[in-house]
Amino acid sequence: MRQAGRYLPEYRETRAKAGGFLDLCYTPDFAVEVTLQPIRRYGFDAAILFSDILVIPDALKRNVRFVQGEGPQMDPIDVSEILALKDDGVLPHLQPVLETVRRLRGALPQETTLLGFCGAPWTVATYMIAGHGTSDQAPARLFAYRHPEAFEKLLSFLAEVSAQYLIAQIDAGADAVQIFDSWAGVLGETEFDAFAAKPVARMIEIVRQARPGAKVIAFAKGAGLNLKTYRQKTRADAIGLDWSVPLSFAQELQKDGPVQGNLDPMRVVAGGKSLDDGVDAILQVLGQGPLIFNLGHGITPEADPDNVTRLIERVRGWKA
Repeated sequence: MRQAGRYLPEYRETRAKAGGFLDLCYTPDFAVEVTLQPIRRYGFDAAILFSDILVIPDALKRNVRFVQGEGPQMDPIDVSEILALKDDGVLPHLQPVLETVRRLRGALPQETTLLGFCGAPWTVATYMIAGHGTSDQAPARLFAYRHPEAFEKLLSFLAEVSAQYLIAQIDAGADAVQIFDSWAGVLGETEFDAFAAKPVARMIEIVRQARPGAKVIAFAKGAGLNLKTYRQKTRADAIGLDWSVPLSFAQELQKDGPVQGNLDPMRVVAGGKSLDDGVDAILQVLGQGPLIFNLGHGITPEADPDNVTRLIERVRGWKA
């Protein structure tokens, strides 16, 4: 999950210097700085590249912009534009991000893992179709039912270009990569398999064909019981869990391999006993198995930086 953000005063200072949000993502000096800020402050075991999942549609010239108070917006894509999509120019457009990865690997201590990432095809497609985020991604779901062939083409295209982007991140120095399907939770069982699991599986297949030793984490937020077979269907090395996943279910998923998560970010806002209890519950149930302790979604601007310190001390001081 993103480590930097508005909860850190040093991030807000750098953000003000950078100008627009995409300027922050595409300027290596700034992107390296905000990636390193949480590492300097907290000494996390891993650093997460500062970027955004929408750099892919931006590289596809979808006129992506971040509007204050409204979030990301872009030109909605139609069937004819999907059929005309070409991947030439995507990686050249993203060279500043790859330069950030290269610089980070050189700046970080060798023992600190560097994580790259991208958005999953379904989640990226929802923004490309609606032109903005929605509460239930109804525009993308409706588009998929009305234009199944064009929608499948869009998912396949995004899987290919996103996989190449991840390979480029690995070549630039990322030790592992994550695939974020932030809107997987709005899908039914059949749609989850077709729109979420299948494209991510294709991405991981492409990455592993090119870089056999690559390590991939897949996060399908809100997927619920669909997580039961998500690892097997995608062949992800680890799966991320949001805070709504019951720990008993997480323990079952952990039998097949590492899990990542899943503290409610609101506990970091609340602090105190609520934070301690949440951390302890996860460690008591999942602490004996392969676990990447993390939040169940991104840290929020309201979080107190001192609560993050408390969280880290609690995790590192825990004894089974």
